Amino acid sequence: MPRMWWVVGVVVLAAIFSAYLGWTAQRVERLHVRAQSAERALDAHLVRRAAAAAVVAEHGDRVELYAAARLALDAEPGDRESAENDLTRQLRAVDLDPEDQAVRALIATSRRVVLARQVHTDLVRDALSARRRLLVRLLRLARRHPRPEYFDIVEPVMPDLPPPLTVPGPTPPPESTLPVRTV
Repeated sequence: MPRMWWVVGVVVLAAIFSAYLGWTAQRVERLHVRAQSAERALDAHLVRRAAAAAVVAEHGDRVELYAAARLALDAEPGDRESAENDLTRQLRAVDLDPEDQAVRALIATSRRVVLARQVHTDLVRDALSARRRLLVRLLRLARRHPRPEYFDIVEPVMPDLPPPLTVPGPTPPPESTLPVRTV
C-alpha cells in the first residue's frame, strides 16, 4: 500500500510539471507572436509618418524634409533606425503650423509612432525576459522564433494641436419652469 501512494505522487508531480511546461511553452509562443505583431504595427506607423512628412514637405517646399522622408520610406531593414532618426531631426528643425491639415495628420501619426514604439519595446522586453529563463533555454522553447530586437529611435516631439471646435449642445430649461412636486 505505501508503494501505491509513492507512485501516485510521482504521477501527480509529472502531471504538474508537464502542465507547467505546456503553460511556459504557450507563454513563450504568445510573447513572440505579440512582439512580431507589434513590430509590424510600428513599421506601419513609421511608413505613415514618413508619407505624411513627405506631404508636408511638398506643401511647404522643404527639400531636406522631403529627402529625409523618402529615405525613411525606402530604407532597408538594417538602415531603418538611422533613416527614421534623420527624419525626426528634420521634423524638429522645421517650423510646423498646427492649423494646416497635412501638419495635423503628421502630428497625429507621430503620436501613434510614439505609442507603437512603447508597446513594441514592452513586448520585446517581455519576450527577451521569457527567453532568459533556465527552463526555456534548456528545452530550447524559443528556437522557432527569431530573437526580437528593440527599435531605437529618437522620440518625435511635435507641437500641440489646437483644441477641436466644439458645437454647443442644447441648453437645459430654466429651473423656474420645472414643475415642483409637493407632498
